[in-house]
Amino acid sequence: MSTYESELLRLLEERGHLHQITDPGALDALAKKQVITGYVGFDPTAPSLHIGNLASIMLLKRLQQAGHKPIVIMGGGTAKVGDPSGRDETRQLMTDERLASNIAGIKGSFEKILRFDDSETGALLINNDDWLSKLGYIELLRDVGPHFTINRMLSFDSVKLRLDREQPLSFIEFNYMIMQAYDFLVLAREYDCRLQMGGSDQWGNIVNGMELNRRIDGRETYGLTQALITRSDGAKMGKSVDGAIWLNEDALPAYDFWQYWRNTDDRDVGRFLKLFTDLPLDEIARLETLEGAEINVAKEVLANEVTALVRGDMAAQAAQATARETFAGGGAGEDLPTLAVGAEGMRIGAVLTQLGFTSSGGEAKRKLAEGAVKLDGEVLADPGFVVAPADGESLKLSLGKKKHALVTR
Repeated sequence: MSTYESELLRLLEERGHLHQITDPGALDALAKKQVITGYVGFDPTAPSLHIGNLASIMLLKRLQQAGHKPIVIMGGGTAKVGDPSGRDETRQLMTDERLASNIAGIKGSFEKILRFDDSETGALLINNDDWLSKLGYIELLRDVGPHFTINRMLSFDSVKLRLDREQPLSFIEFNYMIMQAYDFLVLAREYDCRLQMGGSDQWGNIVNGMELNRRIDGRETYGLTQALITRSDGAKMGKSVDGAIWLNEDALPAYDFWQYWRNTDDRDVGRFLKLFTDLPLDEIARLETLEGAEINVAKEVLANEVTALVRGDMAAQAAQATARETFAGGGAGEDLPTLAVGAEGMRIGAVLTQLGFTSSGGEAKRKLAEGAVKLDGEVLADPGFVVAPADGESLKLSLGKKKHALVTR
């Protein structure tokens, strides 16, 4: 039985999103009474978001599903400074051109998952560079500076942890929390935005923005976070042994994206179905009861649902068909990653590394010695073997049971 009356907080609670809320009772009452505008910020530090960001996008999706208005803030301004949260070193500063390119690459992910229209609950996508780059330095110091004490800023984890480790924190990064707080002030004024959401590492920044609204305009606003999503093995969501699990197709093929979810740990399946899909809770409860080999049915459902959400239905269907042909039929599905090696061919170690199956030539040699590498079903052990397909031929390369690719000329 939920402790909340509003559809918004009930939905977030049932789906496992809630971690901290600044004033649960007041936010619950407000969400029950009127449409709330809420936002999450995303700094465009790469041309694609990854699945670690997907949890925050889902917060906006749940907000919209519950009848409220989501705002996506593209941090074109804040990314020029860099969020020190969870960082051991200063971020590389990016040019305006690079930021614009990254924002263009990221927009598509939101357009697939959120509804953008002119209705009362239609999503908005706004770049905070629109106001941050127009701020005069003296103006910012006079209007906003008095509401921040150095004592309090030094107490935040993003600052404190860096200083405790005696690692440098640049003055520009130190200003990040002021800029994010100012975002909340602008959004509250211009869009009547009352709620900021994010991962739990953003709690301090969110509270700063709320206090700035209260001190300058006397406006009550709210903050809500979800715990940073980790897998049962302790690894952080968004990463795999081969690197980030990107949302964009041009950064990671749909088959690899689908396969990541299909390989979910048994212990995480139910939790991820709640967080990252719209499946009814009773259906998720049924899937959670599956055991042994049957749990793979639930994993395929998870992979299909998330891939359809992020990449579209056709991508999910193609990835599933490729997986079934590859694993069940022993065939080579058309959706597998492909590497062209040219007429001269390529040594097997280089092929494994270029495909991302191994991180180095040394690891490739170890996998070959272990008998983990197969080419068209035959075990390869010789690190000097040259893979040289005939013209028009596709060879299926496998590392273990879960990594497969096609090698062509």
